[in-house]
Amino acid sequence: MVENNQLRRLLSPRSVAVIGASTRPDSVGRAVFANILLGDYRGVVYPVNPKARSILGVRAYPSVLEVPDEVDLAVVIVPAPAVPQVLEECAQKGIPGAVVLSAGFKEVGGRGVELEERLKAIAREHGIALVGPNCLGIINTDPEVRLNATFARSMPPRGNIAFISQSGAVGVAALEYCEAEHIGISQFISIGNKAVLNENHLLAALRDDPRTDVILLYVENLEDPKGFLELAREITGELPQKKPILAIKSGRTREGARAAASHTGALAGSDEVYDALFHQCGVLRVETIEELFEYAQALAQQPAPRGDRVAIVTNAGGPGIMATDACVRHGLKLARFSEETTRKLREGLPPTASVQNPVDLIGDAQEDRYAHALRLVLGDEAVDSAIVICTPQMMADLTAIARTIADAAREHKKPVLACLMALEAIDEALRVLEEARVPHYRFPEDAARALAEMARYTSWVHRPRTPVRTFDDVDREAARAILTKARAEGRTFLPEPEAHAVLRAYGFPVLRGELAATEDEAVRRAQEIGYPVALKIVSPQIVHKFDVGGVRLKLEDEGAVREAYRAILDGVRRRKPEAEIWGVFVQEFVAAPGGVETILGLKRDPHFGPLLMFGLGGVYVEVLRDVTFRIAPIRELGAYRMIEGIRAHKLLEGFRGQPPRDVDAIAECLLRLSQLAVELEEIEELDINPLIVFEREKGARVVDARILLGGSGEGEGTGESL
Repeated sequence: MVENNQLRRLLSPRSVAVIGASTRPDSVGRAVFANILLGDYRGVVYPVNPKARSILGVRAYPSVLEVPDEVDLAVVIVPAPAVPQVLEECAQKGIPGAVVLSAGFKEVGGRGVELEERLKAIAREHGIALVGPNCLGIINTDPEVRLNATFARSMPPRGNIAFISQSGAVGVAALEYCEAEHIGISQFISIGNKAVLNENHLLAALRDDPRTDVILLYVENLEDPKGFLELAREITGELPQKKPILAIKSGRTREGARAAASHTGALAGSDEVYDALFHQCGVLRVETIEELFEYAQALAQQPAPRGDRVAIVTNAGGPGIMATDACVRHGLKLARFSEETTRKLREGLPPTASVQNPVDLIGDAQEDRYAHALRLVLGDEAVDSAIVICTPQMMADLTAIARTIADAAREHKKPVLACLMALEAIDEALRVLEEARVPHYRFPEDAARALAEMARYTSWVHRPRTPVRTFDDVDREAARAILTKARAEGRTFLPEPEAHAVLRAYGFPVLRGELAATEDEAVRRAQEIGYPVALKIVSPQIVHKFDVGGVRLKLEDEGAVREAYRAILDGVRRRKPEAEIWGVFVQEFVAAPGGVETILGLKRDPHFGPLLMFGLGGVYVEVLRDVTFRIAPIRELGAYRMIEGIRAHKLLEGFRGQPPRDVDAIAECLLRLSQLAVELEEIEELDINPLIVFEREKGARVVDARILLGGSGEGEGTGESL
């Protein structure tokens, strides 16, 4: 268990021992020690090297045990085989934290894996908070600390953005980018192999850091996704001092070693899971380092927008149109000015200027026109934020215009992003914007994207909160008895009658259906249910019933049932002679034209837990891939967000004369599936395909369902659900 005091001493140490500090100019040990010593570190640094008397004029010690004073942090840069012994000495010395930069551990496999396990065991036995191994190091720009314990060439300026990176190389690139673009950092932590401390430990530390307002992540995997979800949700939306989190997640979907038995299993790759996770905890996912810092600057330097209504002020029509397109494309709305704002704009601008949004001040605009326009549009209650564009004209004083933008941003307390589209004679103008904490972007589209992320974060912070809903009318024991019986019989695939029984026990609106073992019984069942009916083959060895001719639909009378029964059994026996046939499932028939086909799914991920899926159903789900995912349990509002998240959700709202569908019924089914996923851990995969959704207030009905229990066995493959 890592304590807060340990993390504080690790990230803000009063004294540091660099174990492996070197006299060789081209060595990592020399670079790290030089960065600490010459970087104006406010504490005491001790070089440790048994072969050197001094390093950069500072007395060296042969062992950390011979350092005469208390040490808060050990930075370890020795060959991998020597690291366990060094860590033992750190424990003996009573050092609470260590950063192991050395490589050669689990990332190389074989012996490296064993070495890392030894490292973890030593750290845990002695309670050492350990970052790494195989990492770049840590940076703290706090004026009371000023620590650069990395081998990077750059020390970024002080700021309020923290960055946790799993990759040292990405960390180096990010630090150089920050230095070149004058982006301030509060803390930087390269976590490497995450042998002991992972992103959750450091997120908790940054949550409580008063100098950090925005947190950035580069991750390749998460060690504890459930813990991350709860912690990130708290940081981004529940604390008095909320902090945006932006993340790059690298590593796209890998194909599974075995084919999934459901549509959900086939569609749910790691990338989709991370998208769902980030969405549920308010983390803003980005694709590039440039985007990461562009968005972070806006969030760190400007107030949060109240909404998504943006005003654009420009001195050229083309860039204004580009900004408009980008804003709308990324979910922002162009603000509609009040009549008074429009009138006053017209009074103070040339007749050729456009006083609608975007406001075009025309090419000869100087700072006075920008001041007039910004005062009016930012003072309009219909405006939540502004993008100010200036193209370089001979008559334009960019520095004066930058001062005008800075003054307007300070006065109105609304987010303002600047876009000065110049490359030369711009340094002084950028300095003015930087001092005023007004982010600058080279192109209008970049500013629009950053502003859209700000609005998206605002929407997350102010979203309605709903609880995780559970239902009292479920019969868990009845459902579990079905699963237990299948397990006892060595089966992992549940034929449709069993799958329907499980869903019925959890309150799903399942169509009437009965198992019939003979032709005469099939006729009796059809008469009890009422015509028309459908017949489907029932066998624990047959997952894809259509593939073996095992389905007949819309049977109107006894003769049709008898003919269908014989045809199904004859066809199945020819195509799948080894299959054990239980009979046929006689089911109430509902024609899809009476409703919209949707799909609900469950896939249990070994790392993330139960994953829910929703999309339009039928045979096209894997072709269109228009689906959304969430990690269970989901909250009540989360069910509706899943439905709204598919591109085709307008079909459910009513489209071209079609009536709106019963979205409330879908949401209830998703919430029931969430509860089932949490309570019935034996279920590995589940598809409801289709769930037919009728007009508003007329409900939905489960037509077909497929359930696979954990473990290998029959039922592998993908395909249509009937």
